[in-house]
Amino acid sequence: MIRPAAKAALVALALSTTALSPMAFAAPAAASISVPPIVYKERVLANGLKVFTVRDTTTPNVSVQVWYGVGSKDDPEGRSGFAHLFEHMMFKATRNMPNETLDRLTEDVGGFNNASTYDDFTNYYEVVPANHLERLIWAEADRMGSLVIDEAAFASERDVVKEELRQRVLADPYGRLFALYMPQQSFTAHPYKRPGIGSIEELDAATVDDVRAFHATYYRPDNAALIVAGNFDEAQLTALTDKYFGPLKAPATPLPKVTVVEPPRTAARTVNTYGPNVPLPAVAITWLAPASADKDAPALTVLDAILSAGKSSRLYDSLVYEQKIAQSAFSSGPTNAQPGLFYVGAIMAGGKTVEQGETALLAQVARLRDTPPTEAELAEAKTGLLADAVRRREEIDGRAFALGYALLTDGDAARANTSLAELQAVTAADVQRVAKKWLADDRRTAIRYLPESARPAGEKDNTPVPPKVASVKFDGTVVTLAPEAERQKIPAVAAPVAAVMPTPVEKTLANGLRVIVARSSDLPLITADLTVRGGASSDPAGLAGTSSLTADLLTEGTTTRSAVDIARQTEALGANLAAGSGWEASSLTLNVIADKAAPALAIMADVARNPAFKADELDRVRTETLDSLSVAYQRPGSLAAYATAPVLYAGSAYGHVAG
Repeated sequence: MIRPAAKAALVALALSTTALSPMAFAAPAAASISVPPIVYKERVLANGLKVFTVRDTTTPNVSVQVWYGVGSKDDPEGRSGFAHLFEHMMFKATRNMPNETLDRLTEDVGGFNNASTYDDFTNYYEVVPANHLERLIWAEADRMGSLVIDEAAFASERDVVKEELRQRVLADPYGRLFALYMPQQSFTAHPYKRPGIGSIEELDAATVDDVRAFHATYYRPDNAALIVAGNFDEAQLTALTDKYFGPLKAPATPLPKVTVVEPPRTAARTVNTYGPNVPLPAVAITWLAPASADKDAPALTVLDAILSAGKSSRLYDSLVYEQKIAQSAFSSGPTNAQPGLFYVGAIMAGGKTVEQGETALLAQVARLRDTPPTEAELAEAKTGLLADAVRRREEIDGRAFALGYALLTDGDAARANTSLAELQAVTAADVQRVAKKWLADDRRTAIRYLPESARPAGEKDNTPVPPKVASVKFDGTVVTLAPEAERQKIPAVAAPVAAVMPTPVEKTLANGLRVIVARSSDLPLITADLTVRGGASSDPAGLAGTSSLTADLLTEGTTTRSAVDIARQTEALGANLAAGSGWEASSLTLNVIADKAAPALAIMADVARNPAFKADELDRVRTETLDSLSVAYQRPGSLAAYATAPVLYAGSAYGHVAG
């Protein structure tokens, strides 16, 4: 147990004014979480650029994001991976910025930058101190309108992407399953079937003219949205946007649109796929699903949560906890701008088969087709989804991301707010209805993923062969880095914006426990963190991983609550309760909506004070940990990390694997 003593501290952040008096646990009868709407302004420039602003004067920072309506589905034929490749190119030079300038404008001032490529869009985002806003607006406009695409940058970034493909897809035990085989085997016509990261063959076939043409086609103001969230003056931001983005011209050529329609499935299908480094077999079962904005999507989202959200979900409870046939289980609902997929899947436990997994997964889907979920399951799923929405809105970049995702996926930024009401309105009958409509037994595709050694003699590889396509010839303007004397000067940094930091209040209880409380947000969220001194550096000799295993077992049962009780009760509250161990400390962390804090803290206290450490739970968690290690040993990065501590810190308390 974690004893309240001088070596422990409880820290509660984002505290609301809700009283924290102890009370007995009571599951909510229905989802009752109120998600504060994102308040934003919208306008459109003459060149078609959409501009969204979310003002928040409680932060000293600002997030600048540019979302482009081009994703992996828009990759040219024979050039899969192009949208992702171009994401990398956007961080190179422009007419006015040498290579790495964007890093200097963000990382050197305590901020960060990043980007991501999805099926339907590519987004670029930064968070910096608010007085650097003009610099980022200028930089984003410069790389939209005058990116340098030359042979050197193209060759360099193509090699980076190829190495990323090797590490994340080919070297990872399940990279092929998720990145290659699931899309390739689930679609027959729609370009969602092409892997977003591409292929070595198609990347090698590309030329710098292909990349220049791609940029000219899609990276234009009328295919983009600028989203700014944080502490800024509205009039000043309007002037900056007009100054830097206003002069950019939208091409006269129309934007290409993907109009391919995936044909409906007419029969069930099973396909075997293989990988060279598969420690545990896996299976995924896919169905064609509606677009994210479809009227059936909210019910399918709730169905997805019932199946796989948390340890009380049906897939975890059945396949991982009860039957112990899977190391992990998962599902996913509609997330695409055009009709995509719904899927369920599992990575099997040691000694278990994909046939067992497939049977168990289909049984859980059949249950939802045959019988609606209970009201308790429905409430828990919706509560969790809405609580997660609140958590994503804690930070300014999360609010900006919600608007961009709704705009590029659902076609309307307002759906960042309205879609939550649609989730609230889902009924148990709706869940059963969409399960019957979309997850029919005769329209599934089961993708079994097995080690290469299991391939029958003579069976051919059914991976699609990339098409050979001639490169285009680009005859547009080619931008080069201007001589230093001719470049636009980077805008000056404005006066700093004062940060208003939380004021902590501390109290030491009679038993020695330090309690530190600080209010840091107006959002109805509370985070409580109980931290004790003692982590992996305290593992007994010859028992590496003891601290980590102890933390894992904390939430697996107390003297009055079973592991299932803890999972169901916390998730019914929309709370996240997790334990973890580092080198010097171990912690138990709770995140919960403020008005559910009292029952959630009661569960947290029970977990901290009264862990049961039952032998059967120890055996189960140890087996799951060993299965996870068998997977990690096939990941080069994980293997290197395991070797680091014994080499660097041999003979010390840090000279072993933490767990």
